Amino acid sequence: MSSQKWDAELYEARHSFVWQFGKGLVELLNPQPGERILDIGCGPGQLTAQIAESGAEVVGLDSSPAMIGPARQNFPQLAFVLENAATMTYAGEFDALFSNAALHWVLDAEAAARAMNRALRKGGRLVAEFGGRGNIQTIERAIVATITRYLGDHVSASNNYFPSIAEYSAILEHAGFEVRFAQLYDRPTPLEGENGMADWIRQFKWFYFEALPAAQRSQALADVLEDLAPLLRNDKGWFADYRRLRVIAVKP
Repeated sequence: MSSQKWDAELYEARHSFVWQFGKGLVELLNPQPGERILDIGCGPGQLTAQIAESGAEVVGLDSSPAMIGPARQNFPQLAFVLENAATMTYAGEFDALFSNAALHWVLDAEAAARAMNRALRKGGRLVAEFGGRGNIQTIERAIVATITRYLGDHVSASNNYFPSIAEYSAILEHAGFEVRFAQLYDRPTPLEGENGMADWIRQFKWFYFEALPAAQRSQALADVLEDLAPLLRNDKGWFADYRRLRVIAVKP
């Protein structure tokens, strides 16, 4: 996965929407008692625990120690492993793979698709949702424009992978999957609290600001918020311009 730094406390306190929205994806997974399921990019483990409530045997996987630690504390009865989706070595061990809001952090999508296919038993399924083409485009453009202005040099965008339906379907099929369903949709997502956008940026995009001298970061963030307010703030507060790619595929 990417080298994203995580603040698990901030994540759980202000970004619960990540797993709240993921509950519908668990319903789509429809886990069954006795199934062995891998939750890829499990974060603090809330959806891993929800899957386990079905009676399935679930393993939570995440590449961040800052996430695996809280997951093990939150749900000590469940199994969690520190591993990268692109380099995991499972072979024919799972009936299903589940991933919510995680695969856009895996920059080597081809390697991850091969590893996921290898991890499944024949007939097993992948149910995943993550950022798709155009995800957070408004936020990222504002950040890049501001940081570029401060540095006096162009800043490259994104530490994420946001594919189109066609692009990701081709990757999955090349890895041996049969894609049964794929949908790209807009999901404007409310951000919690008066400082919702600032908290979101600090959690997910602060690496941009770390390129600046420490004394300039707060003002740069204020400039970004000023640019974004007319676009991503309404009478109910801040929201993020999310676009999600939802995919169901099977291993024939």
